[in-house]
Amino acid sequence: QVQLVESGGGLVQAGGSLRLSCAASGSIFSIGDMGWYRQAPGNQREMVAQITSTDSTNYSGSVKGRFTISRDNAKNTVYLQMNSLTPEDTAVYYCNAGVRTRYRSTYSNYWGQGTQVTVSS
Repeated sequence: QVQLVESGGGLVQAGGSLRLSCAASGSIFSIGDMGWYRQAPGNQREMVAQITSTDSTNYSGSVKGRFTISRDNAKNTVYLQMNSLTPEDTAVYYCNAGVRTRYRSTYSNYWGQGTQVTVSS
């Protein structure tokens, strides 16, 4: 019913920048909180950044000041601008969103398929 599709990952040198995008599609009535998570090999998935429907944001300590999350509600899209990247940022990045569909009165949690970000030293 709802799909989240990430794009924008890739290989970048340390100190470089990338911009991730995640577009939600399907039978969407409204979208609540959206966020980005990442998972490096051997590690658990961790929260990177979150944004509410009223544009309040929250960042993990390791990315605060370097990453910026934003959203375009007209496009059902959330973005993650990543600057000053380091090899420690290498991971698969996943988009997450709380979505209310046209068929239910409650919000359900959806995940994208992930996009690889690799930062070389």
